[in-house]
Amino acid sequence: MSQRTQPLTLHPTDPGYDDELAGFQTGFVQRPAVVFGAASADDVIAAVRYAAGAGLPVGVQATGHGLPGGSEGGVLITTRRMDGVRVDAEARTVRVQAGVRWAQVVAAARPYGLAPLNGSSPGVGAVSYTLSGGLGILGREFGYAADHVRSLDVVTADGQLRHVTRESEPDLYWALLGAGHGFGVVTELEIGLVPVRTLYGGSLAFDGREVDPPGLLRAYEEWTRTVPDGLTSSFAAVPYPDIPALPPHLRGRYVLSVRVAYTGADGEQVVAPLRELGPVLADSLREMPYAESHTIHSDPPEPHPYYGDSAVLGELEVARVGEVLALVGPDAPGMCVVQVNHLGGALAKPAPNSVPYREGRFLVRLLAVGDRATARTRLDPAFALLAPTTLGRALNFAFGAGDRTEGLYDTETRKRLAALKSQYDPANLFRRNYGPTAAC
Repeated sequence: MSQRTQPLTLHPTDPGYDDELAGFQTGFVQRPAVVFGAASADDVIAAVRYAAGAGLPVGVQATGHGLPGGSEGGVLITTRRMDGVRVDAEARTVRVQAGVRWAQVVAAARPYGLAPLNGSSPGVGAVSYTLSGGLGILGREFGYAADHVRSLDVVTADGQLRHVTRESEPDLYWALLGAGHGFGVVTELEIGLVPVRTLYGGSLAFDGREVDPPGLLRAYEEWTRTVPDGLTSSFAAVPYPDIPALPPHLRGRYVLSVRVAYTGADGEQVVAPLRELGPVLADSLREMPYAESHTIHSDPPEPHPYYGDSAVLGELEVARVGEVLALVGPDAPGMCVVQVNHLGGALAKPAPNSVPYREGRFLVRLLAVGDRATARTRLDPAFALLAPTTLGRALNFAFGAGDRTEGLYDTETRKRLAALKSQYDPANLFRRNYGPTAAC
């Protein structure tokens, strides 16, 4: 009988410590007292029990995309070694371990004509993305990724591994799906897949110095009122620096684009009005295999420093967002990316989880490349402009906001999460990632 191996543990003076901490976000420094490199649920149990016994806070990192900020001390559990993916084609489900990235899930589901409800970046961790809601490429057709979770295996603060379903533990199931890592370390998810082989998608790009940015945004907002519920889209404004690393057609340009993902057969007709909005800089709209859906947004694959946040809006007041575009546009110091996601459709449908603000019509995301302090001097005034129509913030798009938790949940959701936090994690062990506290 083989003996159980001990989990990898690293301390600040150990070789490999810095490499173990490396992730997509390079703008924040984490210096935990102990890193547990988990390769199994047993390793996670050992890490949680150690932290609880020592009275140390716990954080979790798979890919390092959505870190709340820098930290000192405590325990960090890295899950990148837990990368198992198992598709059940007949049941249309997939089981993913804690370190799996969406590219792996898309590839595993593709041979069966199935697709997960992943986001725009193939390198993002599937579990953390889903626990925080999961606004996907086909969100308006199928809802949030969290809406499709069948079960979760999670290590809670008592050091126990629980198999949680809507039927077995409805309160914990509700809390886990929407509260990030605030209730434990999820070691595996079972998620429903959707029967999608191909889609119509891509982007239309315009030169922001040749067309009026607020005018284009207004036309986009008016167009969203005419589209089918199953069409998911976003508007983006990106001021590209004039550097050799970029393709020539992007260098030094202020690019405005509309991104589209749609499984309907009439995609060309639906997007036709967009092609009339001005001279098109680039047009990548086409029928594509779902495996190419990440090209719709073409998120940067290389690690870099960034800070960002979001605002879920009850209505899109174009004049206000136009002021935001001017404030953080190409003439602003530093590079800021603006993205406006059209919500509604299946995203507005109720579900037995804690993902809030389903009544929102749009999500505005602002991301500044660089350090947190400099970014806030640009982004805080922009979010202040949006405050009159802001319902709250989206957990998946709070990048480096530290311990700022206000607005992540509506009042009733926050109260229920706080009560459940007191029940399942009264010592607030899981407080190094975004998530609720007993006092939230």
